[in-house]
Amino acid sequence: MQLLRLGEPGSERPFVRADDGTLRDLAPLASDIDGAFLAGGGIAQVAAALESGELPVADVAEGVRTGPPIAQPGKIVCIGLNYRKHAEETNAPIPAEPVVFMKAPDVVVGPNDPLLIPRKSTSTDWEVELGVVIGKTARYLDSPDDALDHVAGYVLSHDVSEREFQIHRGGQWDKGKSCENFNPLGPWLLPASEVADPQDLGLRLWVNGKLWQDSTTKDMVFTVAEIIHYLSQFMVLRPGDLINTGTPQGVALGQPEPKPYLRDGDVVELEIDGLGRQRQAAKQA
Repeated sequence: MQLLRLGEPGSERPFVRADDGTLRDLAPLASDIDGAFLAGGGIAQVAAALESGELPVADVAEGVRTGPPIAQPGKIVCIGLNYRKHAEETNAPIPAEPVVFMKAPDVVVGPNDPLLIPRKSTSTDWEVELGVVIGKTARYLDSPDDALDHVAGYVLSHDVSEREFQIHRGGQWDKGKSCENFNPLGPWLLPASEVADPQDLGLRLWVNGKLWQDSTTKDMVFTVAEIIHYLSQFMVLRPGDLINTGTPQGVALGQPEPKPYLRDGDVVELEIDGLGRQRQAAKQA
């Protein structure tokens, strides 16, 4: 099943797409797909309601906007340089520990919303990433073996980055990551129970039809389980939090000059196996 939210920004409603493709309304069970829903066993309740046929078929207008599949997370934690070939293309050493930075939670938008190029930007870059949504509080976990039990599901995440802001404007990553609309998310949240192995997913990204990123989560330096365990030693991960687990090789930053950074009118498309596809038109803010 696929959990999703449909509607205009700020007015999204929760739905579930059953395995037979039928869209069902989640209003009888939940007002939204958020931390409280996930912490309260919402995914299991939806599965049970689908099995019993309790959920009504959704009455949704054709062409309705797809919003992010979770409501605004409490925090977005990101892992940098977490693919070996990506570290190599940017001439960075393979990290000995996860490189951690934060992204402002309010930059999350729908998977097909405009990709806004910030004013004065010269280096807006793309990054397809596996997003991990926390479903159970993770605090000082004993080992990575415990970590995946705290995952609600997985989602396609676009960690858009402005490289000049990130690298050359004070050397602090967050401001190159937290510009408006810089985290398209979705189209759906796939429950963790339906992902056999998060370390065996293909990721791809195109710009104007040209394939730039084509890799697999097998190339991660630190696995999803290792990341969750590591982060839990430094912060409390709460239901609804989002972890962006890094991007593979093929970003604009790693290309020879002149680097093909995004410009007004460019179209970015990305996908991850089982997690759907996004399409954004770049637009000057």
